[in-house]
Amino acid sequence: MYDEVRYTGWVAEMISVRLDAEAARALAELEATGLSRSQAVRLGLRAAAARLRDRQRLAAEAAALSADEGDRAEASAVADLMEDLRAPW
Repeated sequence: MYDEVRYTGWVAEMISVRLDAEAARALAELEATGLSRSQAVRLGLRAAAARLRDRQRLAAEAAALSADEGDRAEASAVADLMEDLRAPW
């Protein structure tokens, strides 16, 4: 009996990086949690990519809202209402 090996198209890719002092401290901090260097680097790359996607999504949403005349008019009306309801000092 033998195990069948199938090619999935995924091949591990090795990279080499030079870490500055801040990155080396961050890596050591992650390794202290029990992560291997490879796990820490993969986790960091995924987290950075997720933050980038989030920023891009928020920027696109902000641009869409600022271009929406109806939304801007409603926000202005709400601000005016809140100002009218504010207690006089």
